[in-house]
Amino acid sequence: MVSGLVDTLMINTVAEGTMNILRQIGIFKPKSASQPLPPPVIMRMPLWELAQEAGPYVRLAGISGASAVILGAMGAHRKFPETETKEDLRKIFETANRFHFLHTLALVTVPLCKRPLIAGSFFIAGMGMFCGTCYYHAFTGDKSMRRLTPIGGTCLILGWLAMSELDSWLNGIAVGIATLVPIT
Repeated sequence: MVSGLVDTLMINTVAEGTMNILRQIGIFKPKSASQPLPPPVIMRMPLWELAQEAGPYVRLAGISGASAVILGAMGAHRKFPETETKEDLRKIFETANRFHFLHTLALVTVPLCKRPLIAGSFFIAGMGMFCGTCYYHAFTGDKSMRRLTPIGGTCLILGWLAMSELDSWLNGIAVGIATLVPIT
């Protein structure tokens, strides 16, 4: 058992020098030449097979990107409704579309983070609540869904934090956010 560990450490020249000193002192037995190390195994695997766990997020990002392009094209050629407050609905739409595209790209990278389920869930919920409510308000002029926009923005922020190493405390925050949204 120790012999296998010693042979594994021989790949590094510093470790090899240290082991030679320990052999001369008598702590380890001299290296036997009867069993050479097996050659390293090189795995050749297509990238799509390596990314099988990423499949759902990449597919969702593809659908999200396509919908962002479709909504962007619709918004570019649409006449936005007039509101009594003279609110610029085109700017609201452009903000929603920009955030939709940006977080679609973030969704593609979710499988690379430590906790993809948490980050992906926050991004999907955040895009739905932030971008979705902004799109709805811009296209219809109806402000009734706008109360979900800050919650969606918070979910997007938490999605970015979940991709960092600060994700260990997000489990408790996710439960807290779930209690903010009243279920009626």
